[in-house]
Parts: sequence; structure tokens; C-alpha cells
Amino acid sequence: MLALLAGGHLLIEGVPGLAKTLAAESLARVVGAKYGRVQFTPDLLPADITGTYVLSPRDGTFSLRAGPIFANVVLADEINRAPAKTQSALLEAMQERQVTIEGDRFELPPPFLVLATQNPIDLEGTYPLPEAQIDRFLVRVVMGYPNAREESAMLRTHGVEPPAIRAVLSAQDVVAIQAICGRVHVDDDLHDYAVSLTTYTRAHPKVALGASPRATLGLVQAGKAHAVLAGRAYLVPEDIRAVAVAVLAHRLVLIADVEGDSRVREQIIEEALSKVGYRRGFRAV
Repeated sequence: MLALLAGGHLLIEGVPGLAKTLAAESLARVVGAKYGRVQFTPDLLPADITGTYVLSPRDGTFSLRAGPIFANVVLADEINRAPAKTQSALLEAMQERQVTIEGDRFELPPPFLVLATQNPIDLEGTYPLPEAQIDRFLVRVVMGYPNAREESAMLRTHGVEPPAIRAVLSAQDVVAIQAICGRVHVDDDLHDYAVSLTTYTRAHPKVALGASPRATLGLVQAGKAHAVLAGRAYLVPEDIRAVAVAVLAHRLVLIADVEGDSRVREQIIEEALSKVGYRRGFRAV
């Protein structure tokens, strides 16, 4: 919800069988949005995502066959299974909210959210996402196994007809809330605090490439959405701190000595949160 209201995109990491696909489809139904799903495979072509022009034999004209990208919530399942050429088909859509097919530009319907999943364990035959594409995901969520109580509850309810998911919002409602998020008041001190956090990552000895200016924008953007979800029209430091790991950690490129340790990125952001201070909380207007 935070990624949706902030107008960003979400990268979900987790092993198979954690209901990532079900969660994405359920979110689309709850917000009354059009849902599209793409199963990424090594032979997937860019046109399989964006769509293409097809010839009508009857009248000899070409018409657009829109791809699954023309939806409000798009699930890119196992995105790292496809080669870079296919992955790049998402870049324009994620950044510009548009696609170009045979030189023609088509705008995507608002709101537009890409939920991409990848398996962090089974890396054989995969194509790691380039830094430029990872940087376009506003937040990353790591899904782990349920605890024993939750898994027991899953077994007890499995096979029972689940309650029907009904829409509690419309696509227009989501767009309106996104506009509210954009108007959340941010004090200048909190702008400086966000910059200080990302600057800290750029000078860290374990980081080869720190958080980009897009990451700083995303940190404030996600913080505003967090404030709205908390029922506030202004940003406080706790909003930035609450989203910092999810927004910044996946964007860091580590040095070779620690690159294989999956926890180092989170530890660096937590270190920044503990060492970087802010001058004052907020000034209400």
C-alpha cells in the first residue's frame, strides 16, 4: 500500500510458495484496479510485455494488441528469469508511465504499480537486475517463512472457501490519495535529514556505489505515504526512519569483500539511522 500511494514500484524477494502472486492479485482487487501478470522466462520478448501491432487479414490494417503492461497493478513474476533486453521493456513504463510501440507512444492508465518478484536463492539461469533498474523500485520487501502458529492456521483454513475479496477503493480514489501524499508538508530540516542519510551511504567503506539522488527523492516520497497512512498531513523523522531500510538498502552496491552477505545492506542503513541525527523533529504549519 505504501508503494501504491507513493506512486512507486515494489520489488519482492522470497522463495517460491509464499503467496506473493496471491498477495499482488488481492491488492489489485481491493483497490478495484485492473490486474496484469507476466511470467518472466528466458525466452520472453519485450513485445510480450508491451504488446504489438497485428495485421487484420480481413481489412489489411494493423491494430494494437495491448500487452499485460496496460494495467494498474502489474505483477512481473520472477523478473530475473528474463534477459536484460526484456527486463529493459519495463524501464520506460516504470519511469515514464508510458510505452513506445513501433514509434508510437501510449500512456499507461493511472494508478500504475509494478510488483516484481525474484527468488534470491535459485540463481541458476537467471539474469541479475542492473543497477539502473533496481534503482527504479521505490521499496524492496523480503518475504520470509511464516512462523509455526501462522503455518498451522494456514493448514486449518486450507480447502475452505475463502471470503470474496471486494473492492474498497477505486482507481480514481487511489489517484486522489496519491495527490494527497504529494501535498504532505515536509520541513526543511527533514529534507536535510534525508540527504544526510543517503550521503552517509556514499562514503561508507563497504559501499562501492551509494544511494542515488533518486533514492533521496524516494525516501521522502515513501515517508509522505507513511505519514498519510498514519493519518498525518505532515512528515516527522519517524516516517523517514520507518521506510529507510526498505527504500535504500537494495540500491547499495557493495565492495567485493562483502558482496555475498545479504544482511550487510540492511546493517549499513541501520548504522546510518543510529549515527545520523536531525536538528529537530518537525514544525507544524
